[in-house]
Amino acid sequence: MGEASRHDVWAVGSSYDAYVGRWSRLVANEFLVWIDVPATSCWLDVGCGTGALSRAILETASPKEVCGVDPSSGFIDYARNLTGDVRARFEVGDAQALPYGDAALDAVVSGLVMNFVPEPRLAVAEMKRVARPGGTVALYVWDYAGEMQILRHFWDAAAALDRAARELDEGQRFEICSPEAIQELFSGEGLKDVSVRAIDAHAHFADFDEYWTPFLGGQGPAPGYVASLDAEGQTVLEERLRAQIPAARDGSIDLIARAWAIRAMT
Repeated sequence: MGEASRHDVWAVGSSYDAYVGRWSRLVANEFLVWIDVPATSCWLDVGCGTGALSRAILETASPKEVCGVDPSSGFIDYARNLTGDVRARFEVGDAQALPYGDAALDAVVSGLVMNFVPEPRLAVAEMKRVARPGGTVALYVWDYAGEMQILRHFWDAAAALDRAARELDEGQRFEICSPEAIQELFSGEGLKDVSVRAIDAHAHFADFDEYWTPFLGGQGPAPGYVASLDAEGQTVLEERLRAQIPAARDGSIDLIARAWAIRAMT
């Protein structure tokens, strides 16, 4: 990811949740229905972040236990504090070297993380390694280059003002943001019954300020880019976005937050 990755800040859970965490929860719920893991299963959430997917598992999938691993100690602390369920535990760890034995878990999942892992193929191999025979391996990523409209509008506006912003755009930087790319990621791992689908979440904002304010939180590539601008640059970008983003007569904004999901069996 090189120089662009300096904007990829992941540390403050509350800021992330205000930014895209709330939409990821909507995607997580549909994802869990789709992968249909049996009740009383043991789960691992790889790159659990603030724990949005883990909490969705606890709330909807009747698990025996849910383990979450993430490299950010700030996110792990946030997940622990927000998740008051004895079936859950969270620890700092690396997706490329999971701290679990072979064939230890029934379902190994990951949400919106693979583009930020240095070696995503190694992470998928690790996910398969720790899954039991007949277990589920599944993940989802944002459709950065297409219908993740919350970010698409942002980067289109930023690139129109600053050529350097094109190199920071997740749709340009990240290869794993299409059905073909996630299918390729799973190829060669010996996984069975591989299936891919789109999952759309409806993102509603009461007004432009509700849309714009999370970009000031500093968590993730787009907010990181905003933080790198001076006050005048931020104002110019804000006004450009305000002028171009589609809004209803009452000022509300409705966008799609699309993710691509893949599931397979070991």
